[in-house]
Amino acid sequence: MSLDLKACSDGELAALTLGGRQAAFAEIMHRHQTPIFRLVRGLVVNADEALDLTQDCFVSAFGHLQKYDGDRPLRAWLSRIAINKCRDWRRRQKVRRLFTFGAGPTEQEREAVPDDSPSAHETVSGRMELARLNAAIAQLSAPLREVLLLRTVEGMTQAETAAALAISGKAVETRLYRARSRLAEILAD
Repeated sequence: MSLDLKACSDGELAALTLGGRQAAFAEIMHRHQTPIFRLVRGLVVNADEALDLTQDCFVSAFGHLQKYDGDRPLRAWLSRIAINKCRDWRRRQKVRRLFTFGAGPTEQEREAVPDDSPSAHETVSGRMELARLNAAIAQLSAPLREVLLLRTVEGMTQAETAAALAISGKAVETRLYRARSRLAEILAD
C-alpha cells in the first residue's frame, strides 16, 4: 500500500524527502510554488526573473531541508528563502548597474525591451487599474512591499509573516500600516 502524499502535512513531506522520497518534495513544490511565485513576482516585477528566482528558492530549500523545523509553517520558511533570494537579486542588479553605468544599451538590447504600453485590448479599466496598483506597490520600499505582499496577497498571518521576515509581530503590524498608508498616498496622486 502506498502513502498518499496529498494527505501528508508539510512537516511529514519534509521528513519523507529527507528520507529519500523525492516525490514528497514534488508535492511540497506543487503546494507552494504558486504562492511563492506570486510573492517573488511582486518583489522583482519581472516575470522571467521571478520564475528563475522561484526555482532558485526551491533548489535552495531542497538543499537546506534538514534546517527546516517540521513543527513550523513550511510556507513561512519558503517565503523567507524567497525574500532572501530577491534581496540578493536586487543587490546584484545594483552592482551590474554600477559597472554598466555610461555604457548605453546596444541596438539589439533596445529592441529586446518589451513595449509596456497597453494594446487596444488591454484598455479595459480593470487591467489598467491592476497595472496602476502594481506600479504603486513597486514604488514601496522593500520592507514595506514584503510585508504588504505576504499579509494581503499571500494571506499569511501576522505570526507567519513575522517568521518569514525574522521580525516581531509588532513590526509586521507597523510596516503593514505604513505600507497601506504610503500606497494610499501614491494612488491618490
